[in-house]
Amino acid sequence: MLASKLYCPTLREIPAEAEIASHQYMLKAGMIRKNGGGLYSFLPLGRRVELKIEAIVREEMDGIGAQEIMMPIMQPAEIWHESGRWNAYGPEMFKLEDRHGNHFCLGPTHEELITTLVRNELRSYKQLPVTLWQMQNKYRDEIRPRFGLMRSREFVMKDAYSFDVDAEGLHKSYQDEYDAYTRIFTRCGLNFKPVEADSGQIGGSHTHEFMALAEAGEAEVVSCPKCEYAADIEKAEPAALAMAAEDAKNLELIETPGCSTIEELAAFMKIPVEKTIKAVAFTIDGEKTVLCMVRGDHEVNDVAVQNFVGGNAIEPATEDELKAHGLQPGYMSPIGADTPDNETFFVLVDPTAMNVPNGVTGANKAGYHYQNVNPDRDFKNVTVATIRLMVEGDACPHCGAPVHIMRGIEVGQVFELGTKYSESLHATFLDQDGKAKPFYMGCYGIGVTRTIAAAIEQFHDDKGIMWPVAIAPYEVVILPLNMKDEELAGYAQDLYQQFMAVSSDVVLDDRKERAGVKFNDADLIGYPVQVVIGKDTKNNGTVEIKVRRTGEKEVVAKEQALTRVQEILSDLRSKNM
Repeated sequence: MLASKLYCPTLREIPAEAEIASHQYMLKAGMIRKNGGGLYSFLPLGRRVELKIEAIVREEMDGIGAQEIMMPIMQPAEIWHESGRWNAYGPEMFKLEDRHGNHFCLGPTHEELITTLVRNELRSYKQLPVTLWQMQNKYRDEIRPRFGLMRSREFVMKDAYSFDVDAEGLHKSYQDEYDAYTRIFTRCGLNFKPVEADSGQIGGSHTHEFMALAEAGEAEVVSCPKCEYAADIEKAEPAALAMAAEDAKNLELIETPGCSTIEELAAFMKIPVEKTIKAVAFTIDGEKTVLCMVRGDHEVNDVAVQNFVGGNAIEPATEDELKAHGLQPGYMSPIGADTPDNETFFVLVDPTAMNVPNGVTGANKAGYHYQNVNPDRDFKNVTVATIRLMVEGDACPHCGAPVHIMRGIEVGQVFELGTKYSESLHATFLDQDGKAKPFYMGCYGIGVTRTIAAAIEQFHDDKGIMWPVAIAPYEVVILPLNMKDEELAGYAQDLYQQFMAVSSDVVLDDRKERAGVKFNDADLIGYPVQVVIGKDTKNNGTVEIKVRRTGEKEVVAKEQALTRVQEILSDLRSKNM
């Protein structure tokens, strides 16, 4: 590709809306353009990256015998009603109605559609196992689309679905996909970690997320350096922490003006935050109010709360919902609140909060708290459940060693669905005895466009992107520094043709621009290898080769340029760099 012909409108300034590196550099390097909130067009360079990731996915899916199909983006509401997820999925689902009054959705995922597709086709155990997959646009009405490709309304996902006769077969299909995902993300050059996770809206009993480790990640990962335990923070199960025993003192109501937060309360009382007991309240499906109590230095795990109580949508409780159960915002606790009925009002207390001796918590009266609170004595009719998030240094649930908390970008997830969808959608096959049995299903997704963003988050500097070779838009850029010099321009053209005879993964920057502009664009776009043709080429017959990732430079005879670049690329590929 000639740079003079390449549609790559680079920007000199980063758009103000772009908050993270992947968003900034994809816009600045002319790879994407915003069309609306969470909606982007892929320009040629961005599209080439996407297609390279898709090619890796296809190779690995072919390798495990998965078969590619294509299903419609628009799905009929009836099948979602059958599975019970039409209302349960939540406001992220785009819903629409045709001219005849029929209801549809834009697929956020395809479990219902794939199950109804095969239920009348796969009739016998002799046809199983089968794994079908697609590369498809997906749609989710994000409440706040942001961070470019990290959280958009339209995105590209690879999703696969396995059908087996029993749980043992499902375990094998799951492991096949798990192993394939490990190879895919390794080949894409990512630094990633598979972690135990919560199944969320998809459902099922067993799931792992593949997390690309990056500071810009929206998820937190709990990782043990000793035993390799790893889990999404919402899935990780912290142990109860005991505090030093104290003689229980008498409960005392105290005035605490202007102390509606834990930080304000601890400062006012001149006590460690660990001696306070924090209250957080949620409403589930607009019907159930849940008061959650954790130690002041901990945060509530709303996923654990939702899993314990049940329901579909969990949101912060409103002031009216709180007061309906005797709770005063900013000063909440079970003391003085309504008695929980475990139907419309729940009170959940984390075990660590139950262990706080002579602590401080809200009095359900504005401007007042109780001190010398001993929850096992003073909290009545509450349910003790692990509802806190793990923190740095917590004990690993497997080996007890201190864990680390890292940030990650979810780029893939694998689920063992079991018979959840096959039962609700009446998808069965005949077993060896001629009896109808539900399929054992698995679901496996990769965020293709999120993988692009994750790679940039991991591999960039203050000049631009540093692509892994396997997914770079082009592997090599040839940089003649003076296209007005006919001798240098001629050699650049000759070298370009040599590269093109071997691979089309090369750009010749034939623009009549200053050297600084060419260097800046090459670093910004992130071509893995740069070949510089300048005065030394003319005077000494040499070219300079630079590796973008490492910054390493070497000078070689111009006749050796092609061979040396191929050696460098081979070395980078072998290291997945």
